[in-house]
Amino acid sequence: MSSQRKVYGVIWILAGTMHFLVPKRYRAIMPPYIPAHREMVLASGVAEVAGGFLLLTPGLEKPARWWLLAVLVGIFPANVHMALHPDDIKGLPPIPRWLLWARLPLQAVFAAGVVKATEK
Repeated sequence: MSSQRKVYGVIWILAGTMHFLVPKRYRAIMPPYIPAHREMVLASGVAEVAGGFLLLTPGLEKPARWWLLAVLVGIFPANVHMALHPDDIKGLPPIPRWLLWARLPLQAVFAAGVVKATEK
């Protein structure tokens, strides 16, 4: 198993765990058109943790790749919402608008990292 795969696995597990440790942060960025914010935050946390464990499990590279790419697509609307409506985000310290926009193309970088980490 590559070190990149191990690092990405741990990162995804930690990122998903944060959904349970500080759920208010994640609920604050949920677009209003998505129902059941609490449940969606918990579900996305489970999805991220599961993806991290898939990455760390030998032989599950392909499912890990597709799972995590789907997770990235699934969470993208919240990132777009943050960039478009930063004043709607309550309970978080102010985030510079340029940083919110810069975060969007980073999703492609994360996706490329997932693909690279899951190559055999």
